[in-house]
Amino acid sequence: MPLLYTIGYYTVGTAMRRGWAPKVEGLENVPATGGAIVAGNHLSVADELILGSVIPRHIAFWAKAEYFTGAGLKGWFSRSVMTGIGAIRVERAGGRAALSAFDGAIPVLKSGDLVAIYPEGTRSPDGRLYRGRTGVARLALAAGVPIIPVGFIGTDKLQPIGHRIPRFERGTATVKFGKPIEVEGRGNDSTSLRQITDEVMTAIQEMTGQEYVPRYAPMLRVGTPQAE
Repeated sequence: MPLLYTIGYYTVGTAMRRGWAPKVEGLENVPATGGAIVAGNHLSVADELILGSVIPRHIAFWAKAEYFTGAGLKGWFSRSVMTGIGAIRVERAGGRAALSAFDGAIPVLKSGDLVAIYPEGTRSPDGRLYRGRTGVARLALAAGVPIIPVGFIGTDKLQPIGHRIPRFERGTATVKFGKPIEVEGRGNDSTSLRQITDEVMTAIQEMTGQEYVPRYAPMLRVGTPQAE
């Protein structure tokens, strides 16, 4: 675990666990070692804070390229933090530039770290669960790692869209971890990718009880890269 991430886990993470007291179920489904993708529904910016605070392992999160390229003291500080926590750089230009983030995630996974992905590609605009994009399956197959479904409940109440700081409400959020979905030996054709992705979304829906919408969510902002 990178030093800066370790410091954050034992400071900010501890404050989140004790202050917000999220309920955690199925943490035993997250392996103690080895690469894996943690794939969850996305209700709030607080999802990442909760996820990072309850998993005692390094998670590589995605961060827009601007955080790595800024100038001056502010740029140096941002770049140092992103590098220090082991973030994966995402180009917002789309196309091949965006897919380079997946290329950057593969060695992270193969080295034994966790990578967090939101298959919906953006935060849910209304609390419902939308169709998953197949990037999660492509990445799992390319890196040869399992996918761990994650279900967030209540994080949209903890930090609604448009709120910059989470509300202080103990026990509002719940995070559930499902059994790993293995992809070894499965095909990478479009039908197989869709099947794997739908399995992930079904597992998430079963944990959260969200209404499922069989179409892609409207993009509220640039989310994690999701190759379709």
